[in-house]
Amino acid sequence: MSERDTYPAGVPCWVTNLQHDVPAATAFYAELFGWETESGPDDVAPYALARLRDRDVAAIGTMPDPDAPPAWVMEIRTDDLAGTVAAVREAGGQVLQGEVDFSPVGKLGVFVDPVGATFCAWEGGDREGAQLVNEPGAWSMGALQADDTGEAARFYGAVFGWETEAFGPATMFRLPGYFGGEESQPVPRDVVAVMVPAQPGTDSGWGVDFWIDDVERGVEVVRRRGGAVLQGPFDAPPAFSQAIVSDPGGAVLSISQLRPELLPG
Repeated sequence: MSERDTYPAGVPCWVTNLQHDVPAATAFYAELFGWETESGPDDVAPYALARLRDRDVAAIGTMPDPDAPPAWVMEIRTDDLAGTVAAVREAGGQVLQGEVDFSPVGKLGVFVDPVGATFCAWEGGDREGAQLVNEPGAWSMGALQADDTGEAARFYGAVFGWETEAFGPATMFRLPGYFGGEESQPVPRDVVAVMVPAQPGTDSGWGVDFWIDDVERGVEVVRRRGGAVLQGPFDAPPAFSQAIVSDPGGAVLSISQLRPELLPG
């Protein structure tokens, strides 16, 4: 399931890195993950499409607010953007942009959930979402830090049909009927995201995790290219070596090396 051509409604499908200096971010991630990038049209704000093995994996775009810090943003697939807008409002979320039309590629909505985390919904056109996931250099998972996990669970259940299950100190978001992920993964194949309690003094928000072939090499690249290593590397359950890093613009992400030898049994 590493290669994907379609996404059912309710499944996270795409991530975009919003930056003030797109060329600098493009060079950083090209070395960190081995991405090949294609620049957008000259008549629009700087934008780069990232690929691995000729398949789309992520995007780097221009942060529309010049005062906002760079950040990674996650998009969740919908078949009916107008319906998702209505569901967000009904569930107590905030609609920042009800529809941004990128036809024929697709349509985007921008929202804030009741705990304060920003996310997007994507109604696909020519682009369904990431064409490659769950392998080194590709996005693998979205993680929500929430200061009220019960309220977050209620909201995402109401809007996208997600159900929750405890996984140690974390909570798995599961979408009944969905079959994704990888055969070797240590969590059920219908898991679409995870949630953890926000640390005291930190805001709620969505984070993104990318797999990497060698986390030690990754942190060396991050430091050398002007990013920062915020935590790690450390062992992360059930079988990862992980580090929390930021790129030179300050956008935070985690990088994870899968280590099957750490799995019990």
